[in-house]
Amino acid sequence: MRRTLSVTFAVVLAAGVAAAIVWDRFGGGKDPVVVRGVIGSEKGPFFADPAVRAEFRKQGLDVQVDAVGSWQMTSVKLGEYAFAFPASAPAAERIQRQRETTKAYAPFYSPMVVATFTPVAELLARPGTGIARRAPDGHWVFDMKAYLAASAKGLRWNQIPDSGAYPSPNAVLVSTTQPRDSNSAAMYAAVVSELANGEAVVADDAQRQKVQPAVDAQFVKQGYLERTSEQPFESYLANGLNYKPLVWAYEAQFLGRVNAADPGMTADKVLAYPEPTVLSKHTLVPFDANGDKVGNLLMTNPELARLAARHGFRTADARAFAAANPAAPPTLASVVDPPAYQVLQAMLDAVAARYDGTGK
Repeated sequence: MRRTLSVTFAVVLAAGVAAAIVWDRFGGGKDPVVVRGVIGSEKGPFFADPAVRAEFRKQGLDVQVDAVGSWQMTSVKLGEYAFAFPASAPAAERIQRQRETTKAYAPFYSPMVVATFTPVAELLARPGTGIARRAPDGHWVFDMKAYLAASAKGLRWNQIPDSGAYPSPNAVLVSTTQPRDSNSAAMYAAVVSELANGEAVVADDAQRQKVQPAVDAQFVKQGYLERTSEQPFESYLANGLNYKPLVWAYEAQFLGRVNAADPGMTADKVLAYPEPTVLSKHTLVPFDANGDKVGNLLMTNPELARLAARHGFRTADARAFAAANPAAPPTLASVVDPPAYQVLQAMLDAVAARYDGTGK
């Protein structure tokens, strides 16, 4: 009996040692390495997702992030972080220049959209207004050219025929964030500038100066603007039409909240896809080996890609996005490119010089 127990104990001990070796090899026996990054606020829900955190921990990383406006990132102490993850390639290029690095990862992207409400979209689709319309598959389209023409004429909501759904005396105006801090505002400037430039990307400073008044006008009359894209979107969810009727946002912000069954995502809230729109290519810039590992995992890890799609981001796996977001259009008919970093930065600096936060 004693010999049998000894043999059994030896087998259990050997199995335990083997399990410990396997556990340690896959990172289970070690504390994960803490990796700190700075991100655009629109990616906050993704990095806070317990499933995302668990997958990173499975890979040996405890990823901790701080959120700021993407164009504001160069004003924070980036030396404290292993990576920066702004919301677009131009914002990432700005950081790369500051840190004198060329390495970057672009694991997912999100088209810019207008978060609005069904009664408002239907009002803008009225004959003679023509700013909104339904696409054949049912999603809403927001005609940027028609909108800018109406905005230049000072169209007000109560001037639209039968405007009982939203009889406001305010101007028909898309609400954005601050251009000096936030990438979503920079992407709005990119679309407006291209249309003002004869539907061509603004390529140099001469063209930039020509379109600058049209870009300025879309910001200076808005009044107070938030510094990150998450702030106006939270107000849109919480306050509805008591906040703003047209909010410039990321598609992923809206879809992620739908998939999370957010109680603020009421049935009257809808997306309108600008035509043209611009793709915000979320680009991670690593500063050390751990930041590089985060970027590589976001590019190659199937579980992280699946979770990104659940949060509304489009990845290289179109099928994963479609499975998670069946109501979203798989492709977009009209997409523009943002200007080069130097041109876009000069454009935003010029807007910031005029914008005083009051809209006067």
